[in-house]
Amino acid sequence: MERESFEDLQVADYLNDKFVSIKVDKEERPDIDSIYMNVCQALTGSGGWPLTIVMTEEQKPFFAGTYFPKESMYGRMGLMELLAAITEKWRDDRESLQAAGQRITEATAGFFNREASDKMPDKASIERAYRDLKEDYDSQYGGFGHPPKFPTPHNLMFLLRYHYITGDKDALKMVEETLAHMYRGGIFDHIGYGFARYSTDSRWLAPHFEKMLYDNALLIMIYLEAWQLTQNPLFKDVAEKTLSYVKREMTLEAGGFYSAQDADVDGEEGKYYTFTPDEIAGILDKEESEKFCRYFDIKAKGNFEGKNIPNLIHNPSYFAGSSDINAMLPRVLEYRYERYKLHKDDKVLTSWNALMIAAHAKASRVLGNEEYLDAASSSFAFVLNNMTEAAGRLLISWRDGTAKGKGLLDDYAYMAWAALELYEATLDDKYLSFSAQAINEILERFADSEGGFFLNPKDGEALIFRPKEQYDGAMPSGNSVAAYCLTKLYLLTGDARWLKEADRQLSFYYAAFSGQPRAYTFALMALMLRTYPTAEIVCLARDNKNAKELARKFGGRFMPQHSVVLKTDENAAALGEAAAFTKDYKLPEGRDEAYYLCQNQSCSPPVYDLESLLLNL
Repeated sequence: MERESFEDLQVADYLNDKFVSIKVDKEERPDIDSIYMNVCQALTGSGGWPLTIVMTEEQKPFFAGTYFPKESMYGRMGLMELLAAITEKWRDDRESLQAAGQRITEATAGFFNREASDKMPDKASIERAYRDLKEDYDSQYGGFGHPPKFPTPHNLMFLLRYHYITGDKDALKMVEETLAHMYRGGIFDHIGYGFARYSTDSRWLAPHFEKMLYDNALLIMIYLEAWQLTQNPLFKDVAEKTLSYVKREMTLEAGGFYSAQDADVDGEEGKYYTFTPDEIAGILDKEESEKFCRYFDIKAKGNFEGKNIPNLIHNPSYFAGSSDINAMLPRVLEYRYERYKLHKDDKVLTSWNALMIAAHAKASRVLGNEEYLDAASSSFAFVLNNMTEAAGRLLISWRDGTAKGKGLLDDYAYMAWAALELYEATLDDKYLSFSAQAINEILERFADSEGGFFLNPKDGEALIFRPKEQYDGAMPSGNSVAAYCLTKLYLLTGDARWLKEADRQLSFYYAAFSGQPRAYTFALMALMLRTYPTAEIVCLARDNKNAKELARKFGGRFMPQHSVVLKTDENAAALGEAAAFTKDYKLPEGRDEAYYLCQNQSCSPPVYDLESLLLNL
């Protein structure tokens, strides 16, 4: 629509003459997108992008739709025809459009007014979400529902935790099969690595080729967790390949991560990613090219619009990999670089960066790789140094040295989550303190007295109303992440204030969980921490020098219901401020380390050997 209409002089002249045109980046302003997408869904029964809204000067919408061609075609109204009709109506009967805008605004505002509840949800919501996912599972190719199929990693995170807690083998099977099938399909870039946004078919073969930072961050995390639990080397390999893609293509030299890579080249989607056998033959020698094409299903008739998306769907050796193929990949990748130039969205978003910071922090802890921790910590510092106001308030985005936009709920919630992952990777209490600070900002600036958190701050730009999102879509909602962080902060610190706020936030989800709980799987992960047994491990040491090594010892296993705190002589005072209960723990005379396992408000006698403790977890 941008190419057909907004860059067309005839359309531009008409728009500039009759309308005030506003182009909104939905990634920078998800609050605006949330309001008007709900308007579109209410008026048309569906939504999507590009989103077209016509409104009064008071921001009150009276028309909504998605894609409109410039001229009418196939029975669909063209943009020029639509604009002319609206212009005529505005001239002749403006009052009716204004009245319609008022009615639509009031009706849409009501959508966000969830009924408050003081009831705490229970395990029944978790069980129902599991049953719903199981019923919707694609047993042939993994994933859930019908095409288009989205990765939705938080659904898999939920299932992995459900298996861990209950021992249900089907929950683990769904995770393992889905992760394997996604890797085998074309949604994974087998040449340059990284995942595309979603698959247009059930087999994960033909994706929408756009690569988003947030998808890859969340997918790195679930592959790492699956590796922790199963020790399946495929999952570790996919996580490491995706991390290498992010380093090569999506990382700023100064730290921080770019947002996305486009799906199309020269107006043709997938052109950058597809190949013909002749192209491969021009890169590799005859024997190599034949082997390469067999391995990745590259054939003369093509598997996608006459060309080929490299994939491993029919390759029985996908699990083992091939050293010969790996040796060929750099040449094919170099050819792809030289063949076409792929546009990159080079803005840096606080919320999406936080997700990738969390992914790198988890990778450093799980895989024991200092390089990943360096990337996480430098990117965390980039956000603090470049995307934070002097008063400590987060901004939304940064590009070419300029940051803008007052931070939204997702920015604070995701940064709180990133800080918790960095704490688990380093056991450095400064990250625990930052997470608490970010959550305090949420409580101060985003809280609704009726429950939950608004998407925009109370002193933000005036919109027609303040949206409040619960649904976990392609990314977990800020409300869900806030629920998780509040619960985790309570478990790490023992602070009753965090418990009170966590339970209040989970009560906000009572009605949502009663309806369709599988739509809120990340929030359900917070509920799991409140309804199933948890354990806290208090580690005592003389100093911080072995903190990262200690974190990695715990990171070698999947322990979603456990929380680890490290107290040393160096951090005792600061940690005591964040987690007052740690003041009572002291190293016994003559000991350099001690470990306490705490469950049900009581702790076992100290263990002085970490390996002995790990054996009993």
